[in-house]
Amino acid sequence: MAKAKKESKIVQDFSKYIRWFWMIFLGGIVAFVLVFLLASWGVLGDMPDHTQLENPRTNLATEIISSDGETLGKFYFKDNRTPVSYSELPQNLVDALIATEDARFHEHSGIDARGTLRAFFFLGKRGGASTISQQLARQLFVGVRDKESTTNAIFQKIQEWVIATRLERQYTKEEIMAQYFNIYDFGNNGDGIRSASSIYFDKEPKDLTLKESAMLVGMFKNSSLYNPRRNPEGVKNRRNVVLAQMEKYGYISEAVKDSLQKTELDLKYTPQSHRDGIATYFRGYLDRFMKDWIKKNPKPDGTKWNLYNDGLKIYTTIDSRMQKYAENAVQQHMPRLQAEFFHQNTPKRNPTAPFLELEKEEIDALMNRGMKQSERWRHMKYDLKKSDKEIKASFQKATKMSVFKWVDGKASEVDTIMKPIDSMRYYKSFLRTGMMSMNPQTGHVKAWVGGINYRHFQYDMVKQGKRQIGSTFKPLVYTAAIDQLHYSPCDEFPDVPYCIEANKYGNPEEWCPKNSTPNYGGTRTLKNALANSVNTVTAQLIDKVGPQTVVDLAQKLGIESEMLPVPSIALGTPDISVYEMVGAYSAFANQGVYTKPVMVTSIEDKNGTILYQFKPKTRDVLSEETAYVAVQLMQGVTQSGSGASLRHTYKRNRAEYKEVVTGYPYELTNPIAGKTGTTQNQSDGWFMGMVPNLVTGVWVGAEDRAAHFKSITYGQGAVMALPIWGIYMKSCYADEDLGISKEEFQEPKNLSINVDCSKHTSTITDGDDDNDDTPEDLDFG
Repeated sequence: MAKAKKESKIVQDFSKYIRWFWMIFLGGIVAFVLVFLLASWGVLGDMPDHTQLENPRTNLATEIISSDGETLGKFYFKDNRTPVSYSELPQNLVDALIATEDARFHEHSGIDARGTLRAFFFLGKRGGASTISQQLARQLFVGVRDKESTTNAIFQKIQEWVIATRLERQYTKEEIMAQYFNIYDFGNNGDGIRSASSIYFDKEPKDLTLKESAMLVGMFKNSSLYNPRRNPEGVKNRRNVVLAQMEKYGYISEAVKDSLQKTELDLKYTPQSHRDGIATYFRGYLDRFMKDWIKKNPKPDGTKWNLYNDGLKIYTTIDSRMQKYAENAVQQHMPRLQAEFFHQNTPKRNPTAPFLELEKEEIDALMNRGMKQSERWRHMKYDLKKSDKEIKASFQKATKMSVFKWVDGKASEVDTIMKPIDSMRYYKSFLRTGMMSMNPQTGHVKAWVGGINYRHFQYDMVKQGKRQIGSTFKPLVYTAAIDQLHYSPCDEFPDVPYCIEANKYGNPEEWCPKNSTPNYGGTRTLKNALANSVNTVTAQLIDKVGPQTVVDLAQKLGIESEMLPVPSIALGTPDISVYEMVGAYSAFANQGVYTKPVMVTSIEDKNGTILYQFKPKTRDVLSEETAYVAVQLMQGVTQSGSGASLRHTYKRNRAEYKEVVTGYPYELTNPIAGKTGTTQNQSDGWFMGMVPNLVTGVWVGAEDRAAHFKSITYGQGAVMALPIWGIYMKSCYADEDLGISKEEFQEPKNLSINVDCSKHTSTITDGDDDNDDTPEDLDFG
């Protein structure tokens, strides 16, 4: 009986343990469920609601897209992120991520039970348990895990589990995969897979190779540690781990793994910033355009669009290929022209370099104005509250800086020690440029180069900057005469000194322009006079039609800059932008119809909803006949005048000119209409050139008009600006996909004005304008 009692007691004790086991087990389950419920209710921390899960808030960069579908750049503040869809991800990239981060991605519903148990029993020594869905949850909603507090880390982990399961219900596996690639920060402004692909390999994600995909997936472990620029060896080792994982799970063979693990990273680092990349000056213009558009176009709820976070897409007219050709033309020519400018401005040759014909007091005044207009002055005066005396003293203290320099024909930065006042003078010695190319029929601007280097010279010389235009204005005078008086290019005018009496057109003194050579006499056809930029003939024409008629025509052609209706405008005294001049010339190629230049065709939000669509603005300015006759006049410039080097190869070529006139000989045989221009003292060089479906204008000069070439030998439009046009057009013609015309300009059906001057011969065949175009010693025009 005692034995029976003892056995009964053992059974009771055992039953007690069983009850305790079940109590603890069930209690654990209840606690587990309760914790999950508390997490889902937001007790353990903020949780996203259904709306947030449907539209997770991520900062998306605004993308600038070219007319040929390329990304020109982005506007972003911190996050340089442009999302891609799953279909844009290469399979090797997807395979690499699954093999490395979540081998059972397609089998679980957000939580990998096997992985979680393994991590629990082995304390994470045999791998973690986070699924791709959990990692996405952390990136979108939870944030970085609290490593200092175990309790907080556990709560965060539970939040990840809850959100991961919700994400799995909300999205497909493919959408989760794409979101994870889009949200991750790969470092060096590589926010999301598209930016990372572009920055590290200069390509779109769909074009990534297997080893490139493996490298980027390897960075998911820790992009700060595995940074290809700072830690290439560590990144290579991590990439090889990814390749090993891919071989382990059967995505690649052992032979492929072994072969790729021996290769280098082969980065093609292409940084993305607002000051680097293609079309930087155009993007600067676009920044101003968009900010103005945002002010006038609020969201439906009345709030303002955020240019840097809302993921807008701006579709532009710029053609990325033509933009590259334009930038390349500038980069080819300007270093060579600059080398000659520096050669002429050594201290021995020019003690006041880079300025000419200025006294010391004038130079001091110019530099003082420059100081007060500088960013350094603004920062010290308004941010640091320094006195004028303190600011001026700071300009005289040598400091470390990086300055722009042409090195072996390429734009570079060099570190130096220099006084700020000396750096100002140094930068004033550089020649700048402005260039714009436009389709005259559509108004679409295809290329925009506002300077030689945006990082160091940010003032845009396409639209912001305005300079004296010289003889490029003369075609407007000739056109007014054709339109008003029905002149023919073959009509002859005497080449004699000509004066317009004082006060006839508001000119206080008698105006008597001279040609650049003292030889007068005989007659010239209008075609010959324009080709050789003869000032005396231009003076006769503006006297016949009146300056106000020319101003009215210029304004109808889209020139909005101030122009005084005085005789001297005939020689191009107004300050006008490249943008305005290209727009005006385009009307000639478009049969007399002015089309306002267009840079943006449409704007979309991140969902593809169209927010803005451009409407072309055109107006009839000239008859088809007048426009065609003006074009015929300007063709003479490239046939036998100051632009003839585009078409002809001359027998006597001086080597020193060939060093400066980049790209010569151009040997273009198709019809080209155009006009060179050079202003007083050789301060500005211009070339306006057009073919039937493309009009391009180029300006070259220094920041200050007092910095210029000593003589017209180099200081003329045919040497300063025309080579850029020639190089650019040769590149455009070499790319046949662009479809740049080589045809004749379209002739009107009922042409009543004679344009065939073969029977008319000017009695004078040489000579040119005041400081314009072809000097006698420039053998090839």
